[in-house]
Amino acid sequence: MNELEQARSVISEADAEIARLFEKRMAAVAAVAAYKKERGLAVYDPAREDELIRMGSARITDPALRAYYVKFLSDTMATSRAYQRELISGARVAFAGVPGAFAELAARECFPEGELVPEPDFAAAYQAVFDGDCDCAVLPIENSFAGEVGAVTDLLFSGSLNINRVLDLAVVQNLLGIPGASVGDIKTVYSHPQALSQCAAWLKERGIELRESANTALAARHVASLGDKSVAAVGTENAAVLYGLEVLEKGINDSAQNTTRFAVLSRTENDTPGREDDNFFLVFSVKNQAGSLAEAVSIIGRHGYNLRSLHSRPLKTLLWKYYFYIEGEGNIRSANGRAMLEELAGVCDRLKLVGSYPAGGRQA
Repeated sequence: MNELEQARSVISEADAEIARLFEKRMAAVAAVAAYKKERGLAVYDPAREDELIRMGSARITDPALRAYYVKFLSDTMATSRAYQRELISGARVAFAGVPGAFAELAARECFPEGELVPEPDFAAAYQAVFDGDCDCAVLPIENSFAGEVGAVTDLLFSGSLNINRVLDLAVVQNLLGIPGASVGDIKTVYSHPQALSQCAAWLKERGIELRESANTALAARHVASLGDKSVAAVGTENAAVLYGLEVLEKGINDSAQNTTRFAVLSRTENDTPGREDDNFFLVFSVKNQAGSLAEAVSIIGRHGYNLRSLHSRPLKTLLWKYYFYIEGEGNIRSANGRAMLEELAGVCDRLKLVGSYPAGGRQA
């Protein structure tokens, strides 16, 4: 056997070992995909991949080979992502509304390969996941202009689903009318109450009558069915395409920074180790004692967690009683987080960790 044959023999042996390890790795990838599908998590985790590349690079002793191994590892992880997406492609994702709604855009952004399932309202989308008809739901929790979505917050307090992921979606509201209509023709506009409030100044300036609809896409469909040049909808360009409308005016929302935050809810909590830059959601009601709310907030602060927001919502079962919804910064899936929750339980009638999610655009 000459030197070339010897080298090829070594390569064949290495390839056989690589094939065995590849199957072992992909079996683990399938387990990761199952975990993510159950919890509504993203396939791509850039922080984890950066960590793997750093660790892998350090294992290569020959500096001349290090860059080639990083490329090999990056290609391997791209293959793993493709396999995960194929395994997760059957995920059923509930959203509130009809095709063309902002919720559909958010759901598609979170689950490009998922089967999107429209539901008539927030409660129906939530229930579809609770009943097991869908794997997860994508629901709005807050708008930068109009504030929190109270109906969804109530579901978070009363239900058992978990938030494992949050998406910020830039909102561009458009005036949609039937073909041939102009802005000057419009006397009445239909849309979701939050969409109308986001465009309040523009609509008020033109003296347009406001009519509420369950969501922006339903408003567009209704306007298309009327065929009246004096009636328009506020909604997405996608809704205009779907229902045969024209965009009469783009970007009529009052704030150019208009953003809606959507949460991915699933039956199972993401119990992977958290990170210090995570955010978390808590809902709770306090005991009917002087200073209970102040003590609850103080406990959170004493454990080093910063409150990003604190909201109150009326309890549906007790007159003039409220529960509270907070978003905090920090790793609550830590020993410190568990200690904080245990201490909070002492001053709360009810306490629920709704979930935690990666902050700053980092995927889980």
